[in-house]
This record gives sequence, structure tokens and C-alpha cells, in this order.
Amino acid sequence: MTPAEAIEAARAVAARLREDAVARDRANQPPRAEIALLRESGLLAVDPDDHATTHTVTRIVSAADASIGHILGYHYLHLWRVALYDNAELVRTLRQEVVEDRLFVAAVSNPRNTVRTTLSGDGLTVSGRGAFATGCAVADRLFVSASRDDGTAHLVVLLRGGAHGLSHPPDWDNLGQRLTTSGSIVFDDVRAGLGDVVGTFPVDEDATSPRWLRLSLVALAFQAVLTQILVGLVEGAIDEAARYTREHSRPWPASGLDRAVDDPHVLAGYGELAATLRAARLLADDATRAFAEADARGLELTPAERGRAARAISAGKVVATRLATEATNRVFEFTGARSTARSAGLDRFWRDARTLTLHDPVVYKARELGTFLLTGEDPPVTAYS
Repeated sequence: MTPAEAIEAARAVAARLREDAVARDRANQPPRAEIALLRESGLLAVDPDDHATTHTVTRIVSAADASIGHILGYHYLHLWRVALYDNAELVRTLRQEVVEDRLFVAAVSNPRNTVRTTLSGDGLTVSGRGAFATGCAVADRLFVSASRDDGTAHLVVLLRGGAHGLSHPPDWDNLGQRLTTSGSIVFDDVRAGLGDVVGTFPVDEDATSPRWLRLSLVALAFQAVLTQILVGLVEGAIDEAARYTREHSRPWPASGLDRAVDDPHVLAGYGELAATLRAARLLADDATRAFAEADARGLELTPAERGRAARAISAGKVVATRLATEATNRVFEFTGARSTARSAGLDRFWRDARTLTLHDPVVYKARELGTFLLTGEDPPVTAYS
């Protein structure tokens, strides 16, 4: 699938998701039908190393349904990041299977998880519990980040969805992002072969090594993808609100106007949001370019180059986060009291934005940018930066 074909497919998927987005959000069911739609569209097979295309596809789908855009963006991210690890043959085989069988991939990688691996015969077992396991309940394959039971290393293991001992408690009933199945995941001595280990990382690995620096791009990848999801969500909120204003909103009596679309306050309000959205979109695309350039450096990536990418991504995340919470709230001022009806569904954008923007505190991204401005110090390498 070419980039142009992928973008066209994304638009078709978004149009389909938009048709019943309100009903699906309200039903709060695992997104099996939505995964089938992504499978049929061919979007699961888009080249995960083509960040410009995968990020654009993610944003387009997120505008229609931020939950589905979220799990699709993470699918690409996980397929990209495993190529940074040790088991090249496993990565090659998996990517081939994704293209041929249109598999959906998710991962358990929350840094606060308590998942452990234990050597057992000619393989290993995975035990413990994870949280915020986005997409895992409907995944064909999932990557699990776990600690070795002796505490000497961290591992990434590939498991099949539905493996014996793997369960997903039905505990995801959050304010927004309701179709991401981002609840808990439990591993009860889940078996895996030694060949299913994608990568192994000693706990005392040299933080200045080229491999470590390259692996640190994973945290930036998450931030760049989340930024595109937030921008897409705002696009969807503004488009849906504008449609409601054109078709349903009534002018306020004191305006002396016959149509809400002629109210100068409404026009200026939408104009301000449109201008800020354009700025956020440009920053998000700049973040994607910066990330792609850092990724292309491979093992030659320098700390300064990583720092430039981190700052570009933080800038995009700060603006997209602020706009997401502002725009999804302000659109109600331009649509009117009747737009708060559940049937209108405009609340889903605010709920999704509020949930996504709490992924990690954006104030720390702003602090990173302020620190560089005042001291020249680049953002620290953490699980979120």
C-alpha cells in the first residue's frame, strides 16, 4: 500500500467510524468490529517505519474516533520499536505475518507494571499484572515488557493473543477513550519459548551506549503519536460542532440575527479555534519529522540530536494538549444548550481529550522546554521523555 493509498483508506475508515461513533462510545464494548474494519481496509499493513504516513493515518482516524486512532497508532509504534531489539528473525517473521494475515499488535509496557519472567525448562513463563494495556484484549499478538525474576535484566516477549493463562479483567470503564480496552491484563504462568524473546536489556546497561540512546527513542515515539491523536481529536470536534451549528443551532435572541452562523461571536470563536488548530497541526507534523530524522540516524544518533527531537515533540505535545481541552470545551459555546443532549454526542470529544491529556502531566513537557531555554539542558531520558 502506497502512502497515498493508505491516506485514502484512512479517510474511508474514518467516514465509516463517524457514522455510529456516538452509539459505539455509549455501548463501551471491546472494539472487535473496529479491528475487523482496520483489517479489511489494509491499514494494519502500512509500513511502520514510514512515520509520516502512519502518523497521518493515525490523525485521520482519530478525528472520527480517538479510541480507534489510539490503538491503530500504537499498533504502528509497537511494530516499529521491536525492530530496535535483538531478535531480527522474529521481527521479520512478525512483520511478514502482519502484512499477509493483517494481524493487530498491541503491547504491555507501562513502566509501573509488575510483570516477571521465569526460566522454565526450554522456555519461560510470564506472571504478574499490568495496567493500561491499550488494545491488548483484542490483539492477535502482544509484546510484554517484563523483569527477569532474578532482577538482572528486563525482557520484551512476544505472546499470542488468547494464550493460556492470559486474561483481561473487564475493568475499563473510564470517562473517555472507552473503546481502547485500556484496562488490566493478568499473566498466570503464560508459557513462551526462548525464541519469543524480542530483546533483553541488563538493568545496569551503559546509559551512554549507542544502543541505549537509540532505544530511548521509544519514549519519544509515544509522545509524538499521542500528539497526533490529540490534534486529530480536535479536528473531529471542530468539524462535528461546525456541522451542528450549521444544521441545528439557533441564534441568540439578543443577536438580532436569523441564523447562528451569522453571529460574529460564533464566527470569531470558530476562527480562533481553526487558527490554533492549524498551529497545532504544524507543530505535530514538525514533531513527526524530528522524530523520523532521529530514527534515521540509527546507532549514530547523538545526545544533541535526540535532544532536538525531544524538544520538538514536547512543543507539539504542550500545544496539542492545551488545545484539546480548550477546543472540546469551547465548542459548546458555539453550538448552544441543545447540543448537550446525549444524542448529539459532542461530549465524547471532551471526555476523550480529558482522558488522553492525563496520560502524563503536560506541565513536565513545558518544564523541559523552559529548562532548555534558560539553561541549555536537554530533556532528560525517561519513560515519558
